[in-house]
Amino acid sequence: MWRRRSLLTYRYLAPQFRPPVLSFTHPSTNVSSNIRRRRVIPPQFHHYNNPFFSSSSSHRNDDDEGFVSSSSAAKEDVEAVMACLLNFGANAAEARRRLESCRSVAVNHDLVREVLSRVRNDWSASYTFFLWAARGGHSHGAREYHLMISILAKMRRFDTAWALVHEMNAMVTPHTIMILVRRYCASHDVARAIDAFYSLKRFGFKPAVDDFHRLLSALCRYKNVPEAEQFLLCNAGSVFPSETKGFNIVLNGWCNVAVSPREAGRFWRHMAARDVARDAHSYASIISCYSKVGCLRDVLKVFDEMKLCGVTPNRKVYNAVIYALAKGRRTREALDLIQLMESEEGGNIDANTITFNSLIKPLCTARQADDAWTAFNQMLRRGLTPSVQTYHALFCVTRTSNEAFELFNRMKQMGCPPTTETYTMLIRTFSRRLEHENVQRLWDGMCNDGPGPDRSSYVTLIHGLFLNGRLEEASKYYQEMKAKGFTPEPRTDEMVGAWLDGKALLGKTKGQPLARMSHGHQKFGDYPKPEGLQGMEFHNTHLYESN
Repeated sequence: MWRRRSLLTYRYLAPQFRPPVLSFTHPSTNVSSNIRRRRVIPPQFHHYNNPFFSSSSSHRNDDDEGFVSSSSAAKEDVEAVMACLLNFGANAAEARRRLESCRSVAVNHDLVREVLSRVRNDWSASYTFFLWAARGGHSHGAREYHLMISILAKMRRFDTAWALVHEMNAMVTPHTIMILVRRYCASHDVARAIDAFYSLKRFGFKPAVDDFHRLLSALCRYKNVPEAEQFLLCNAGSVFPSETKGFNIVLNGWCNVAVSPREAGRFWRHMAARDVARDAHSYASIISCYSKVGCLRDVLKVFDEMKLCGVTPNRKVYNAVIYALAKGRRTREALDLIQLMESEEGGNIDANTITFNSLIKPLCTARQADDAWTAFNQMLRRGLTPSVQTYHALFCVTRTSNEAFELFNRMKQMGCPPTTETYTMLIRTFSRRLEHENVQRLWDGMCNDGPGPDRSSYVTLIHGLFLNGRLEEASKYYQEMKAKGFTPEPRTDEMVGAWLDGKALLGKTKGQPLARMSHGHQKFGDYPKPEGLQGMEFHNTHLYESN
């Protein structure tokens, strides 16, 4: 049960059956026939974005403020800079010396954005390069400042980030401040998030309704839903208009972040008591909440109530109901609903990538691999581009490493670059299977050609190495993680510390029996899930993304 925390301490208060194999009207075209007939019990992964509320056209993590590779940057110059920054955490002084001697590089905006995008998980290397790039007469633009501020704030280097904000002068926009607001929310420092929000006035901006909604969205996204609700109720109707959109953001927080039907129902009734109109977005949130906890009966009840109230279902509502039906193993009814939404009676709403994700993910969770691959093939025949969430679901029904890497390569070939979460998920899978060569292959790919490792990646790798008995390597990556400024989890500290203590004691005893240590650490085989991945369970409060 969610405990209500007061904002007074803050500076500013204001019936089931086995479904048949999916059949579509179009002739079948198998994309991967050697995969789709195989089935396996997949490991449980919990970090998919909400299939109803995530964008199908974008593969970018919302935490990455505009980190998009720039094809305009000269490849030779980018590679030269990256070579200088190589192993920055292990030997920062040597990396800085190499960078200072790199005089042939033509610094421009594209180069800065590309390099920052590649090293964004190493704040020290990013900041060193950012300062170096400005020494030769190059002036950073607002976008480069935003990228650097986002990197620093993500690593909680807020003082340095604020220094850059003041350095920007006239280039500061409300978006600049909202980057810091989101990162304060991510670190659960609600007081400073609200303080940063009101600092808009100090930079000559009046907080607008859209900024207010962005603050609520950031609070909810990072599980500060009680605070978001209280801030909404203190300001809606007095400082800001009492609009449905603001209430929908908090409702979505209770429904899809907290996933609390009790609190969602309470807030749903509160909206009615305040005469706040409930629109299709409101119904989509409450329906998805019930579907996640397996209350299919309530999903259908609210769906019928919505139509009786004269609210026309939109694509988000249909996607939520399709997900609930597929999760309840009523696949045929889910397919019928897709046909209904595309008919004139249903509003002529075309199924999109998110619609098929709503169907594919529960099929993969239910180990219905054939049906999932059939839906995937139908999705491709319609000309829809699979998203990261599509592939993450399908990875769960791959049985062997060859199947997983075949899908991984297809993902890249189809213009959907793997994210850090993709690499982390696969590293965790192969670590459980004791396939260390594949783990190292993925790690090298992520470091050399991918987005680079983050805190969760390091924690997953270290725990996987312990699981595989590679303790020396685990200790090496543990030191590398700390050198890059990532804070290890307490459990990781305990594991590595216990091993180092035991190693030192073993050296002293020279082969004598090692006494049981009382560190309270867990067995190496007890392979926990990193905390950094727990905030990724269907979390997306951007309720108004275009479909």
